[in-house]
Amino acid sequence: MTTPMVAIKELRREYDAGPGPVTALDGVTVDLAAGTFTAVMGPSGSGKSTLLHCVAGLDRPTSGEVTIEGVRLGELDETGLTVLRRERIGFVFQAFNLISSLTAAQNVALPVRLAGRRIDPADVNAALDDVGLADRAHHRPVELSGGQQQRVAIARAMVTRPAVIFADEPTGALDNQTSRRVLELLRGLATGRGQTIVMVTHDPVAAAVADSVLLLADGRLVDRLDGASAEAIAARMTRAEATC
Repeated sequence: MTTPMVAIKELRREYDAGPGPVTALDGVTVDLAAGTFTAVMGPSGSGKSTLLHCVAGLDRPTSGEVTIEGVRLGELDETGLTVLRRERIGFVFQAFNLISSLTAAQNVALPVRLAGRRIDPADVNAALDDVGLADRAHHRPVELSGGQQQRVAIARAMVTRPAVIFADEPTGALDNQTSRRVLELLRGLATGRGQTIVMVTHDPVAAAVADSVLLLADGRLVDRLDGASAEAIAARMTRAEATC
């Protein structure tokens, strides 16, 4: 049996709030194969972002286990987690998180430079070319459209060829046409490069681009839809919201 790229076992996350703890994740268990594109959906407060943050090593779960490419995150100290995130994980966020004073090329190179390594300019140019922005390498974020900024963020996430790319609402601030292009880029990373993509989204149309959709409700994994249409995903989401 092939070892999963991402293995999540009995993941639980509680937060201290008010008179007692609040359970954000309640025993989530799922395996994600290498080269797959997975969307995570659920009603507001279902635990989507908490799951992404725990699996990506941005937050520590209360209990349970996350393994990425054979590495158990719970066995790493903060330094180890930082190294893992820099070398094996890519991030794409709704807010782009580009540095305004840096050019597109400099933003793409930033993760490698923060890791204290030299980066070949050819790798930066290739990443920008892959997202259709080779001619915008010397433009700063203010000179780029929202869609172009998100594509720079994707180039930044992919330049180190990470094992997994985590995307948190990557199309939330974009119009429909630009969203489609961003989703096509993410789809291509999984299909063409064999990278594993995990995307949190509220949009059934975006989720339908993925291979599988994980549906959360009240911190629990309540369904997994494989190859579902946007209509089927929307209908299942409606049922989930009605029970919350």
